[in-house]
Order: sequence, then structure tokens, then C-alpha cells
Amino acid sequence: MASKIQEGYQSGSNAAAGLAASVQERAAIQQTHSSDPKYKKYSQQIDRCLNSFDNVHEWADFIAFLKQLLKTLQAYMQFKDIPRKIIVAKRLAQCLNPALPSGVHQRALDVYAHVLGVIGLDGLRRDLFLWASGLFPFFEYSATSVKPTLINIYDGHFLPLKAGLRPVMKSFILALLPGLEEETGEFFEQVLSLLDRLSATVSLSFFLENVWLILITNPSARGTALTLVSRRIPKLIADDDLAAMLGHDVGLMIRAFAASLEDDNLLVRRYALDLILQALRLDGVAIQKASYEDRIIIMRAATGVVMRRDLSLNRRLYTWLLGSDENSELQVAYLRSHSLDLLKSTLRAEMLSPSVEYSESRPFKIFISLLDKWEIGGALTEAIVLDAFKAIRSSIESHAEPGEDVVMTASTLYEAVEPHIVWKQLLATILRELAGDGTQNETIRLARFILRTVHVRDDEIQTIHLPIVFSALCEALQVRLSHNANVALSVTPEIMQLLHALKDEIPASCLLQPLLENKADSLSDVQGPLHLATKFYGLDSPLSESRTRAVSLAPFITAFEDIVSLTTMCATATATSSDHRRVHRELLVELLALQGKLVNAIGKEKEQDLPVGWNPSEWTACLVSALEAEDTTFVLVDRVITLMVALQSTSGLQPPLSLNKRPVMSKLLDALFKYLRPNYSMYHARAVNLLWVLEKSSTQRHVESIISENLTSPDIGDKDASYHAFGVLWRLTEDSMLPGFLLKVPLMIVLDALKNEDPSLRRIGETWMRCSLRSYLRVLDPILYDLLDPNVRRIPSVIKLNGKQLQAFSYERPFDQTYINYLLETLLSVVKFGGQGFGKTARTSLIRRSYHSQLAERIQLAGVMNSDASYQDVLLEVLTRYLQSECKLKRVEAMEPTNTLIQSTAIDLLQAIVARGEIDPPSLQNLQAAVIGKLYFSIHTHRLELQNKLLHLLHSVISAMTASQDPRASRVTKASAADLQAEIPAQDKLDDRHSLFLNPLLVQTLVDGISLPSNRAVLQHWLDFVLMAVPQFHHTLQALVTPLGDCVCKSVRVRLDDIRRAKRDSHDNHDFKSSTTDADLIMLLNALERLVLLSLSTADASHPEEDDVPAEKPLGTESGGLLGIMTNVFSSDTTPSNTEEQLTARSPGYRTLHEAVRVLYAVWTTTAHTEQRTPSCKDEMLTLISAKTRTRCRRVFEHLFRLQSAEVLESIVDCWNSESMSASSRAAVAFELVDTLTASAHNVVHMVCESITCRVSGLSERSRKQVINPNIHDGVLFRFLESYLKQLEGPLAVQVWGRFLQLAKDVMNNTKDFRSQTFPTLRCVSTLADKITQTTALEDRRIRKELQDAYGKLLDAVVVSVNRSADSNYWARRTNKESLVLNGRESPMPRALSDVKLDEKMNSSSTSLTPTADQLDQVPYVVQYIGDVALPRLRKFLVDNDRVLTVCTNVMYYIVSPALKSKSRPLDFDPAISIVLREMSRISIAIKAWRGAISDLLNDARFFSCSVEAGTSFRSIAQSWIDADKSAFPDFLGKVTTAPSTNIFTNREAENHLRAMNMRRMSYILLCGEKNQFLTSLPSIQEKLVDTLKNSSAAVVQAEVYLCVRVLLCRLGQHNLDSFWPVILSEMYRLLEQTIIELPPDGSEALSLILSVCKFIDLLLVLQTEEFQMHQWVFITDTIDAVYRPDETAPEAMLDHLAEVAGRVPLPQERVQNPLTAVFNFPSATASNPRMLRRPMLNHLRQVDSVRDLVPFFSSVSVATYESNYSSGGNVDWEEVERGLLNDMFDPR
Repeated sequence: MASKIQEGYQSGSNAAAGLAASVQERAAIQQTHSSDPKYKKYSQQIDRCLNSFDNVHEWADFIAFLKQLLKTLQAYMQFKDIPRKIIVAKRLAQCLNPALPSGVHQRALDVYAHVLGVIGLDGLRRDLFLWASGLFPFFEYSATSVKPTLINIYDGHFLPLKAGLRPVMKSFILALLPGLEEETGEFFEQVLSLLDRLSATVSLSFFLENVWLILITNPSARGTALTLVSRRIPKLIADDDLAAMLGHDVGLMIRAFAASLEDDNLLVRRYALDLILQALRLDGVAIQKASYEDRIIIMRAATGVVMRRDLSLNRRLYTWLLGSDENSELQVAYLRSHSLDLLKSTLRAEMLSPSVEYSESRPFKIFISLLDKWEIGGALTEAIVLDAFKAIRSSIESHAEPGEDVVMTASTLYEAVEPHIVWKQLLATILRELAGDGTQNETIRLARFILRTVHVRDDEIQTIHLPIVFSALCEALQVRLSHNANVALSVTPEIMQLLHALKDEIPASCLLQPLLENKADSLSDVQGPLHLATKFYGLDSPLSESRTRAVSLAPFITAFEDIVSLTTMCATATATSSDHRRVHRELLVELLALQGKLVNAIGKEKEQDLPVGWNPSEWTACLVSALEAEDTTFVLVDRVITLMVALQSTSGLQPPLSLNKRPVMSKLLDALFKYLRPNYSMYHARAVNLLWVLEKSSTQRHVESIISENLTSPDIGDKDASYHAFGVLWRLTEDSMLPGFLLKVPLMIVLDALKNEDPSLRRIGETWMRCSLRSYLRVLDPILYDLLDPNVRRIPSVIKLNGKQLQAFSYERPFDQTYINYLLETLLSVVKFGGQGFGKTARTSLIRRSYHSQLAERIQLAGVMNSDASYQDVLLEVLTRYLQSECKLKRVEAMEPTNTLIQSTAIDLLQAIVARGEIDPPSLQNLQAAVIGKLYFSIHTHRLELQNKLLHLLHSVISAMTASQDPRASRVTKASAADLQAEIPAQDKLDDRHSLFLNPLLVQTLVDGISLPSNRAVLQHWLDFVLMAVPQFHHTLQALVTPLGDCVCKSVRVRLDDIRRAKRDSHDNHDFKSSTTDADLIMLLNALERLVLLSLSTADASHPEEDDVPAEKPLGTESGGLLGIMTNVFSSDTTPSNTEEQLTARSPGYRTLHEAVRVLYAVWTTTAHTEQRTPSCKDEMLTLISAKTRTRCRRVFEHLFRLQSAEVLESIVDCWNSESMSASSRAAVAFELVDTLTASAHNVVHMVCESITCRVSGLSERSRKQVINPNIHDGVLFRFLESYLKQLEGPLAVQVWGRFLQLAKDVMNNTKDFRSQTFPTLRCVSTLADKITQTTALEDRRIRKELQDAYGKLLDAVVVSVNRSADSNYWARRTNKESLVLNGRESPMPRALSDVKLDEKMNSSSTSLTPTADQLDQVPYVVQYIGDVALPRLRKFLVDNDRVLTVCTNVMYYIVSPALKSKSRPLDFDPAISIVLREMSRISIAIKAWRGAISDLLNDARFFSCSVEAGTSFRSIAQSWIDADKSAFPDFLGKVTTAPSTNIFTNREAENHLRAMNMRRMSYILLCGEKNQFLTSLPSIQEKLVDTLKNSSAAVVQAEVYLCVRVLLCRLGQHNLDSFWPVILSEMYRLLEQTIIELPPDGSEALSLILSVCKFIDLLLVLQTEEFQMHQWVFITDTIDAVYRPDETAPEAMLDHLAEVAGRVPLPQERVQNPLTAVFNFPSATASNPRMLRRPMLNHLRQVDSVRDLVPFFSSVSVATYESNYSSGGNVDWEEVERGLLNDMFDPR
């Protein structure tokens, strides 16, 4: 490009002599005629005639004018020069307007003929443009009657010019081409002959080059141009003919044909294909001489015709690609020799680098269409099929949401191509990559992409190709790893993923069938699956087969053998300390997964023998040894065990695999036990499942024995780990599996640890019970089962002492007392540890619900209880029987010592149960009787060893009985009792007390116990019993609540962080260590709930008379340990009725509640369901933790919400406000929680409204009944409420409307006091209104009126307040914390008691606080909301036009008008004001409110001093105004005055400036309109423009005319300005000619006009309108001479002349610069857009100080235009064009 521009510079100097001669000749003629009086008279006659044209109104006037003109010309034929020839030519061209009748045309042609005859050839050559500008465009529209005259003029006057027609050659050809439209037409042969003679005036190559340019630039003339070429183009035979016919550049012809092939007209495409078959054969001279880029262009255009799906086009294209021979073999040979490489390169380039001009799917669709011709499809598929799928993969993966068209095209392509070729190419490339250095894996990924995205389940592919490829790749991988494992390891991950994908697509039945059974004879010499694949596809394998295997083997067998070999190799490498152990381990995991898929697949098919060449024992040993490595991961353990179990259960596999051997099972279990440790908590669930899978797969109970062996290890460290592992197994095993019986021995070992003397072992046992027990029923079932052994037989008996009869039992026969005592001691340790948790479980669980059915049978057999009894009832009865049983018979007397031990243990058990659990009164009475009887028996039989324990037991029984009779006492120990009595009035509960029922024997027993001398040794115990049984004490630990609460909260957060890390960690290549379990979190939540309830019961002690308001019983799960021991501390669940009076924002109870809610909110957020990610072994445990924890968290939330609803909701809002998540995620979590806690959306809205009311002083007269959260203010609540309302559905919005309307009315009734609440109230009303308008509720007149009133009043109040906010700062709001910071402190000072009222006052209202400085910017935000939300919904909400108009008027008065008046420039207002104006301009019914402001803006004298960006954004507003106000544009048009003012005192400069600005406003309005919007006003516009050119000589005004015409070119169709061209062209010609004769001085006003004309020409050259192409030759060189100028030829174009004339003007030294860099704006082609967009060159040039500044433009415009047409393909950068127009209109300087 630059070299051609420099040529343009040099060419001007060569033509200096010719240019000077032309100017001198014209000057001499004018000098000669100026002194001739006849010529002066002649000129006067011509002027008089021309002036009469202004009075022409109809066609008869035209004829009269032409007659008079012709008569005048005929009267002075002695003069060879025409006076006023520019105007004469303009009027004659106007008379050839197509709208006039043919008679006028005939008269005009007569005048033309006379003029041309008078001036002669020299005059015509000198003034060729003047006379050709009217005659050339006319031929297309001329009537049949006048065409002969016009042809004669062309033939008689223009053709004789011969070489003088060279500059106008393109325009002349373009003018004559319409005569070739009909070959049977009357003038076809005449025009064709005329063209032949025209081509004879120049060389054939130059003539055809102009035809090529016409084909490129003029789509409407392509059909006739191709007709001309088809008749006159010769055949290309030798190299010499090429230059003679095509000239300098064959690329021009190629681009011409390419443009024709892309034409929308089907016939044009057909003609073009016929021509390339003749002139551009792929084996011809022209195509061979063309550059590679040109060949790509013609191939791209030619192949694009298949998109039209026309048979005639496709047939011609196939002939061009395959040759003219009919033989298919010769066609394929021709394709491979001449076409395939170019076709392949073209399609590949389009696929890999798609152009922005076409759809991304275009090259693929072309490829698919070419497949219909098998001669092309086969060879083309082999060449580019992989490239096609690579391009599709790149396109899909590069877009976040790939287009549906591309995906569908990919699937279509996969279906269309031959599967054999596709998988042949894939397999060949994959084998090469596998055999390489491991750095290439692109094809492997491509194959995975095909299977994942575009694979279609075809029978041939799934039954033949996929099994073959799968088996071959398995063997290839085995061969590669066995030869050079380290090199191949880098590519194995990709290969493994591909093998997984292949396996997923192969049907299971195909794995068990031999490959290619029907071709067994031809494949008899095949040595294995890899050899089979290479022979089947005809490939050369880069890998050698490892062994020979029968071809009859099924794919499953060969693949299984190869994978076994690979797993053995990797397992061996993993077990040893190799350098690539980690890589081998990861590969082993994938191989095991693939082997598992194979095994699972055949398991679904029918059973058959599968003889596999493997040694199961050796293979198992290798895998087990790999599990013993230090860095083994759980995923490997999982894969190994899962696969081994599956292999053992697979029938038909020969030889089979067995897991019944103790060494193998022991190692597998040890590997699993490792992952039951605390730091592997994420794998616990899966490991437990695998343990039970192993247990079921073995015929022996290896699990129980191995666990027992581990628990009895002598090393305390190993014991700790073993206990924890067993605890995890126990806890995660379901009850239905009866773990207490299946794992009875390990269970008893653990329970023994509870009573072990070793503190370390006892601590381990207690930890196990606390963390892993899960349910006490699991322990009770096996112990009760053995305590009810039928071998323990007893009979009822009666003992008589001192006249008293005591009920007892007597043993019938001996039994194993030691084991019974062991069971009781074990149970005692459990009960002591479990405490109240154990009692609750035993009390609430029924025997009949036990999973062990034989337990209920034994209970019924022993006659203890019925099946509806609870565990506690059965246990009490059994223990009572053991307590009452004696060895009275002689055969059992030897059992007495051990029986005492049993009874002692039974008493301890009863004591523990009574003290820690709740027993119903009947059972207590029975137990009391038994204990008193046993005491009485012991006193009188002198047995002292049991009395102490019996007294403690009796004290506990009496206390329990007393508590069961006292409702207030029961509240202390039992929340459920309070719940049950909550419905009973307080007086009834007090009156309903029953006196304590005492056993009649109790008084006697006490007297005897104290008075008898034999009982003196235990007297102190009896006294203590008496003293303790009377008083009852209540202990409080309130001081510990707050620190405990903080500790629990921190612990919960630490575990939540652990869970978050586990969720983020999605990789299984390393083990994730975590000790968090669901039991931990549930235990912490239970403690947190109790602590909060205890903290809220502060007033309980000081107000005991108000203790009749119970709380709901928390629905916690059973637990033991710490919570069981401390149950009595946290057992107070009630909250007094006056809690509202006791709680304050500073009280410890409220702070504890608030912090608890924050922690619970974090739990709720963390355990929320997340999107599915990569599956991991941790998923099962994470799901278990989340489910259980979330359920418990929900129950705690519900309990707290029932007690302190408002405070809990405000705390949730505070969490929502401070959450760091995205807005959508934050809202989803918070609203889900709120909806869970509340019964309806109405309740939520009501509570939030109440909270707002409490915070705003004076908003409601109701007293405050809740604690105000100091961390949030009413603004936060409004935002929360708005977000909540947005997610409601329409019916729910209708339900909450009434409640929120109450708050809205309170605000509306006094907007002066509640200005800071008005705007958020408006936002909420707008949100609700938007929902309600989508329902049928709007049909209710009341709701509709309320909605309209509320919305209208609030919006008016907000609008009015915006105007005042600059002074009063009403929109600012400050929180308490911000007030403290402004006062110089970041924390509050210590407050005295007297400051509490001040704090409450600050909490009650936020409006009294001084606003902060950083919140004063909310006014723009309010204005933006009005523009973005309020105004667009105005018509929707306020249906009434009057309401809408009122609101718009207020917005304009209070917001827009002050903003506009305060700016120095009209459009320099805030973006928010621009949005308001734009939205308001779309409300046509409110035009009265806003049209005045917009009109004032446009009429402002400073309007065009604004920035270009402001003018661009204002276009939509101006367009809406013009659309709504039909009188707006005529008003602007009327302001454009054309005649100068008659006032002699007028400032002409100011008048011209005003006229120019009015013209510019009209141009701006035209630019703001749509295409052809002002077509009806075009006559008036043209009249204004013509009059302005005629009457105003000021350069600044005329420059605006050309700017307006530029706008019209962009806003009107091409043919709408036909009648205007003669005027504008003649004016341009006159101005440029005058400039050539006399250059304007530097700084002259004429320079702006010259620049405007140059920009107009620049735009015309960019647009390349068909009308201007007829005339552009006079301004630029539009032929190939612009680039390849002939020697000694002077330029004829005016801009070329100007380049020479202005170039000789010296440039001042201070302004010397590189002219090329000052003006040019050449577009550049990119890889994604090979075609450049045409842009104006002078877009960024605002003004010139000298005509010398335009020399670079003058010198290069011809070359640049040619290059632009050569490269762009007709694409115009419209954005740049309009940007240039706006740059010329707006000048902020």
C-alpha cells in the first residue's frame, strides 16, 4: 500500500506540463471571448434563458425552456465555447430526470447533440465531465423512443475521443451495461457493438480490468457485466495470452469472480461459475499464475455456492473441482492433482480461523455438502476430517455457551463422514502420539471430545470400530509401558480417559463377542488386537505386539489380560521406591476403575465361561503389596477392594478369585482401618461400606476377629487408633445390620475400658462412647438378651419377718453368676456414662421396635413385660428381680457370695437409672416397695453391706416421686412436662397436686434402721438420708453461660471451616485430613441451644411468679457424655413472659442470642446444597454431615424463633447484610432460612415492618416490644425487604400488599418527617407493584387504586425531596458506629447506668443522627433509580394519563431542569439525568412535560460545543422527541433560512454562523432518525439545500450543506438522491476547479468548505453508491491507472490535479511534518477478518490551516480507493462513518 501511495506522489510531477497547458488553454479562451461584444450578448441571452428555469413547474415548462435554450445556442454557433457551461450542463442533466416524460428527454438530448456538435472533440475532451455527467446515468432509465438518439450521441461524439476516454472508461462501460440486460432486446447488438468499439479504443486488458472493477463494486451491474465477459473473453492457452488479456494483476479478475460468486442473485452465481469453468480452470494458466492468497479467495467463494443447495450450481462446482471428464477414476485423479490441496487449505483455514463475515459453522456445512459427491468426499475426508473436528472442539471450548448451530453441525458432520475413515485417522494419530516422546496428546483429547460431544450411537461404530480401537489401545498401552515406561507416563492419563470413554460407549454384549467374526478367514494370521486393528484399517503400527493371541478372543478377554498386566506392573512400581511412584499409583487407580467397568459390564450379560490368562493369587498379592506402601491413597484402596469383590462375585471367570484367605483379608482390613482414623474423616462413610462389603464377601467372620485382635493390642497408641476406627465403623453402621450382635466381642472390649483402672484406656473408652455410640439401644439389646437367658430360672417366694410378709424370688438352679455380674457391671458403666441421655433413650424406646426380634421373644418367655413396654420398664423389672432374688434352696446356697455382688451391682444400676432418668409413678412405687422391703429384710437379717446403697437408692426414688407430683419442680428437670402442662391454667396445676404416696413399711423401716443396735454401724448413713430427703436445692450456673456460649460458637466455626476446605478440595490424588464429624457438630449445636435458652432465662429467678410460659421442647437427638452429665444445668428451657422487659441490646443474654444466630446462619450457609462437582471419595461423608447438621440447625433455629421471633429475624437480616457472598447466593440462603422459620410471607413482611417501625421515631404510636439490633438500621431492613419481595411470586405479593401498605401509608402521611424512609418505601412499593400487575388482582378496583395512590404519592415525594437534598442532606443516614467514628472514637466509652435511656433513644430512631460525608452521594443514585426503574414502569403502574403527566412534570421541574440549568454546556449533565431524559422521552403521552426541555437543549447556542460522547448518547432522546412530536422537524426545517437578511445593520458573520448552526441542527436530527424516516420531507430538505447553495456564498454555511448531504447518504436509500446529483456535483466541480486555478490563502474561510467537500467525496468513495460510480472518475482515478499509471499520461481527476498544484506550495518550516501520518486512517486486515472494512480517511481531521495539509489526501485517495475496493469486498464500517459525522458536528474545544 505505501509503495503505491508513493507512486501516486511521483505520478503527479510527471503530469505537470499537461496540467499547466490545460489551465493556460482555458484562460486563453476566456480572455479572447471577454472582449467580444457578441459573446457578451450571447452570455446575456444564456443567462436570461437560465433564469427562466427557476419558473419551471411542469413538464411543458421544461420543453419551453429547452426550446429557448436551443434557439439561443443556434443563434451563436460561431462561438465554440458555451457561456455558463457549468450551469447549462447542470440544467440539462436536471431535464434528464427519469421522472420527466420522454418528450422532455428528447428535447434535452437535442440540446446535448447541438452543444456537442458546437464544441467539437476538443471542447468535449476539455469539459468531458460537464456533458457526460448527465448523459451517462440516463441510459439506464431512458425510454425506448429516445435510446437511439442517446446511442447516436455516444457513438458520434464520445467514441471519437478514443484514448481520451481512458479516464472515463469505467463510467462509460457502467453506463452502457443496462443495454445488455435482454439478449433479445432491440438495442442489445447495438450496445454490444458500441462496447466492442469502446474496447478497441484502449487495450483489451484495460477494458477487462474496468469490467472486473465493476463486478467488485457494483452488484446491480454484475449480471450484464458477466454477459459481456462471457461473450468477449477469450480462452487462456499460453502464458502470453495471460498478460495480454488480464493485464497487470490476475488477482483483480479473481476478486471479481469471487464477488460474483457471493452475490445473492442465483443467476449471477451461475454465470460466474460458467466463466470460471472457462477462464479459471484449476489446471489452467490463470489460476497457476495467481498467488496463493488469490487462489484461496476464489476457492472460498466457489465452495460457498453449495450453501444455496441448488443442483445447477453444485453441478458446475463439481465440474470445476473434478474436471470435465465423465470417468470417476479420472475425476478423482484430477481432484488429487489440481483441486484437493487448495480445497483442503481453504476449508482448513476457514475452520481454524473463522471469519467474522460468516457463521462459524459455514466451512463445516460446506464440508458436509461436498460429502454428497463421493468422488470429492472420500479424499477430502481423509485430508481434513481431523482438522474439522479440532476446529469444532476449539470453537465449542472457547465459548462459555457455544452456539447451538455449531454443536448441531458437529453432530451432522460426524454422521455424514464415513466412520471407517474417522476412526482410522484417529487410531493412526493416537498410536503415533503414544509411540512418541509423550509431549503430544492433541488427538487423544480430540477422540474424547468426539465421544463426549458429537458421538452418535451407530451400530457399526459401537459394534465394530469402538471395540477394535479399545482393544488395540489397551494392548498398545501395555506394549508402550513395558518397553519405556518413563517416557509413556506423560501421555497415559489422557489415554486412560479415552479408554474410559470408549468403554462407556461399547455395549456389553460386544465385549464378549470375537471381533470381525465374518472376516475370520482373512484375519487368520492376526497376532493380537493391535495387529488386527492395523490390518483392518490398513495402517503401519509404530508399536510391535507383545505376544500372539488368537483372533477369536473376545475384546473383554484381551483387554482384561492387558489391564491385568498393566496393573501388575504399576502395583509393583507403587510398592517399590521408584522415581515415578506417584504417577504409577494414579495410573493404577485409573486402570482398576477401567477393569471394574469391564467386570461390571459382563456381569449384566448371560453367564458363560471366560478363560483369562492370569494368576489371581499373584495379581492379588501385587495389589495388596501396593496397599502397604506409605503414600497409598484411599481412592486406590477403594478401587482395589471394590474390584476384588466384584471379581469374586463374577461367575464364569476362569480361574476365579477368592478372598476367603485370612492373610489377604487381614491386609485389606488393615488398609481400610487406616482410613477410619480421625484425620481421614472424609473417607469414613465409604470405608465403612467397604468393610461390610468385605464381611459379606467372606464365609467367615474375619472382621469381628481382626477388630478384636486390634483392640487388644499391647501398644496404647495402636489401641487409640483401633478404638477410633472401631468407633467410626460402629457409628456409621445402620441399626438394621445389628452391629451389637455382629460385633459383640469388640463392643464388650470397649465397654470394659469404661471401668478399666488404666486412665489412658478408660479415657479411650469414654471418648469412644461419647463420639461413636450413636444409640444406647445397640448396647442394651445384646446385654438384655443375655440377662434374660432362659438358664437363669427363679420362682416367686414370700419372706416373713416380725409379722411382716415380704415378696421375693428364689433361684431354682445354679447358673453362670460371674457372667451375669460382668454384664451388670458393664451395663452400670454404660448407665453411669450415659446419664440422662441413657435414661431418655431407655424411657422413650419400645421393645417391640428393636431390630432383633428374638429379644422380644425372650422377654415374653421370661414373663417380665409385654411387647409394648419400654426398655426402661424391662430393665427396671429385670434389675428388681435380681435384687429380690435369694439363694434359699440348698442346691444353690453356694451361690450366696456372688449373689450379693450381683445385688450390689443391681442397686448401683437402679440408683443410676433413677437419679438420671424419668420413671413413671407406678414403676417408682413398685421400686419403692421393693427397696423398702429389701432394707427391712437387711435390717432384720443383720446384713449391712447393702444398706448404704439401698438408702441412696431410696432417696433417689423419693426425690423422683416428689418431682413427679410437683409441676414447678418438673420444669427444672423435664422440658416435656412443661410442654404438656402448658395448656393447663396455673391455678388448676397448683390445685391438682397429689400428696406423696409413701409405702406403709417406710416408717417402720426408718425406725428400725435407727433404733436397732445391730444397725449402729450404718447409723450415720441413715441420718444423712433423713437430712437429705427433706430439703431440695436449686443451683444456678448463670455466670458460665456467656463464656461457654462463646466457646461453643468458636468451635462450630472451626469445624465449618474444615467442611468448607473439604468441599473445595476436589482432588483425590492426595488424602484430605479432617477430624470433623456430624456427631461433633450436633453435639455443639445441642450445647449451643441449651446455653442460649439458659441465658434467656435470667429473669426466671427474680420473677418466679411468671414461670408459667413454657418454651417448646428442643427436638434434639439422643446423646451421652458431657451433655448427659450436664443436662441438669441446661435443663431450663422456659423463658418468662417479661423477657422483652429484661433483654436489652447490651444484655449478655441478647448478645449470646445474636452470636448464636450468626453461627447458626453460618452453619445453614455452609451445609447448603452446592452444584455438582467432580465426584470424590469424600462426598458420602460430606453429604452425611451436611444433612444431619442442617436438620439439627433448623430445629435450633425453629426453637429460638418461637421464643424470640423478632430478635432472631433481625439477627438474620444482619447476617444477610454482612455476608460476603454474591447478591444472588446471599439472598437465596437468607430467604430459604426465613421461609423455613415462618409460616408465610405475610409474617415475614409484618415482622420486618414492625422492626422498621420500632426504629423510626414517630412512625407508629405503638410501644416497642422487642430488642433493637444496634448493628442494623431501617435502611438495611428496607433493602432486605425489597430483596425478599423481589423473589416472591405474584399471588404471594398480593397477600403481603395489605400489610406493607400500612407502613407505606404511615410514611406517605408525613413525608416531611420521614424523608429518609420515603425512597426505600418507594422501591418496595415498586417491587410489589411489578409483581401484582402480573396477576389478576389488579382487576380489583380497591387494590388498583391503592397501588396507584401509593406509587404516585411516594414517587412525587421522592422527586420533590431530590431537589432539596443538596441543602438538607435528607438522603444520608448514619449508624451508631459511624457516629462514634465521627466523634473521634472507634469504640463507645464506658457507660454508667444513667446512660441506658440514652442508648435506647439512639436505638429507637436513626433519623436524628447527623449524616456522614460519604453518604451525600445518594442523590445521583435516587435519580438513576427514577430513570432506570420508576419511569419505565410508570405507564404500567399509573394507568391514568393525568397521573403520568403529573409525575413527569414534577420530574422535569425538580430534577431535570435544575440539572440542565447548572451546566456550562447543555449536554454535560450527569449520566443519571441522561437516563431520566431518555426514559421520559419514551413516554409519548407526557410529551408536554419534556419536549420543551429537549427543544431548548437542541436550540441552545452551546449545543454543539459539547463532547462527541454526549451528542451520541443524546441521539436516542432526540429521536424519541421527533417520533412523538410530528411538528418538531418541520420547525427545525423552517429555521433554516436561505435568503440573506435585508437588514443593513445585521452582523453578516453572526448571521452566517446562526444559519450554519441551524443547518447543523437539521443534520443532527436527520442523523438521529431511522433509515428513510424523513423520506417524505426530502423535497423540502433538498429545496433548502439548493437554495442555500444558490443564495449563500459564505463558506461556513456551504460547508454545513455538504455535512447535511453526508448525513442524507447514511439515512436515505441510494436512489432517493438521484435528482440532487446534478446540483451537488456541479457545485463540487465549480469549487474544485476554482481551487485548482487559484489556491486559497492559509487561514482562509474557504479552507473549511474545501475540507467539507473533501470529506463528502471521502464518504462517497467509501460507500461506493451506484450513482456516484458514474461520476467519481472526475474526482479520482477510478481505473487501474490509479496504481499502474501509463507513462507520459497526465492525470485527469481533479483531486490528482489538486495534489500537484497544492504540492508545489511550500510548507512553512515550523509546520513541517510527515504528511502521511497526519491524515491517513487505513484499516488493517486481521487473521479473524481477512477483509478490511472501508473507512473514511479524513474522519479525524477537524480543520486545516492550509490547503497543503490536504495534499496527502489528494495524492493517495485514488490509490487508497482502489486498494479498498480490492480488499474490502464491499464492507463498510458504518460505526466509523457515523462517528466521523458526529466528530464534525460536535467540537468541545
